[in-house]
Amino acid sequence: MTVFEELKARGLLAQLTDEEEIKELINNGKATFYIGFDPTADSLHVGHFMALCLMKRLQMAGNKPIALIGGGTGMIGDPSGRSDLRTMMTRETIRHNCECFKRQMSRFIDFGDTAEAGCPAEGEYLMSRGHSPEGCPKDGGSREKHSVALMVNNADWLMDLNYIEFIRDIGVHFSVNRMLTAECYKQRMEKGLSFLEFNYMIMQSYDFLKLYEKYGCNMQFGGDDQWSNMLGGTELIRRKLGKDAYAMTITLLLNSEGKKMGKTQKGAVWLDPDKTSPFEFYQYWRNVADADVLKCLRMLTFLPIEQIDEMDRWEGSQLNRAKEILAYELTKLVHGEEEAGKAQESARSIFSGAASGADMPTCQLQEQDFQNGTIDILGILVKAGLTGSRSEARRAVEQGGVTVDNEKITDVKTLYSPEQLSGEGIVVKRGKKNYKRVVC
Repeated sequence: MTVFEELKARGLLAQLTDEEEIKELINNGKATFYIGFDPTADSLHVGHFMALCLMKRLQMAGNKPIALIGGGTGMIGDPSGRSDLRTMMTRETIRHNCECFKRQMSRFIDFGDTAEAGCPAEGEYLMSRGHSPEGCPKDGGSREKHSVALMVNNADWLMDLNYIEFIRDIGVHFSVNRMLTAECYKQRMEKGLSFLEFNYMIMQSYDFLKLYEKYGCNMQFGGDDQWSNMLGGTELIRRKLGKDAYAMTITLLLNSEGKKMGKTQKGAVWLDPDKTSPFEFYQYWRNVADADVLKCLRMLTFLPIEQIDEMDRWEGSQLNRAKEILAYELTKLVHGEEEAGKAQESARSIFSGAASGADMPTCQLQEQDFQNGTIDILGILVKAGLTGSRSEARRAVEQGGVTVDNEKITDVKTLYSPEQLSGEGIVVKRGKKNYKRVVC
């Protein structure tokens, strides 16, 4: 199976400008491609995860990735998928976020300046597809053959643009009528699209032009909601340079209900362990719906596609095993094998009732949380974030959905003292999938 065939088999491909040419380039390791990441936070999240996995797959096959950090476009904000204007960020915040991104990306792709590049796995991947393992530096190959990735910040060329020169040189190639038909703008027209955001497509297209000129970047990949912006880049390169460049979008990670994955009641599922612990990250994937687990295994893991196809026949309790495999593989990718093992062990011990699970997310109560030396179960549920209010907590208890250390709580007036919550504390569960260790 070629690299392109594998991407198709995993359900990753959405829209392509020229399928035959893209297939030829990536199968032969001739693609220099980029994916853009706007630094809107100090951590990447699950929404970025599939793009990082794609970069890793293609680098393994000898192609050269460019991670474009949007230090310049981040000053504007992408209107795609938004119903309102993004919060403006300072240059200092954007700079800090860019530094955080590179540290996290280095777990997936080799920038040539980190000892953490997963080269043994890359060598195995290359050999499994008939390529020479020379591409892996740790296997004795050169970094040139390994196609070391670049990280580039578009602030380098966007921040010092002369506005008049830019709109004369670049703006003249864009039709306003055509831009207004783009999906990313359509959904904003009802609430109002600012002229600031209207510039985003031109800026992203200009990025592609600059990367083509500076680094020979001949492809852009991105989420399917970026298609209009990406076409703008290929067209600008054709008009300005008379050259061909290509674009390919990858399928958005949606659940069986058509909603974007990677969100919880608390917000985004982050790749930063300080924002989303390895245990919480593991649990997110362990709790995906039955209808989504095989799709996630295909799109996000590096397990052989044949192994995943075998799981198509799994049902019932076997699907829980598939979810464990998914959660372990993805936690290992993001947080390393040791953290993945600890998260899996904690999750299993909690389900079996054998232990409290020291690595699970913990809520630490303070002295002011106790009234007259105690706190009731409703207060614990709210403080732990397992319910949004005391009334919701009351309903959960009355409906039999709350346990403490595997014992069902039926009395909403159940009280706990600081002494009961000392040491390892208690494990509070709401339903089967939501739990916290509560300590004082």
